[in-house]
Amino acid sequence: MKITLRRSVIGRPQNQVDTVKALGLRKIGDSRELPSSPALRGMVRTVEHLLEVEA
Repeated sequence: MKITLRRSVIGRPQNQVDTVKALGLRKIGDSRELPSSPALRGMVRTVEHLLEVEA
């Protein structure tokens, strides 16, 4: 699963900022290739409005 940060976390609730950081994303445009798991999919769902996800 490839995730890319597409929107800023500025002004977002702290739990969303923490979730993006835990996914390993720091700047807009950062991407990570992560193995799909139920925990990861739950984290992505929390901030899906900030991300671009490719299966």
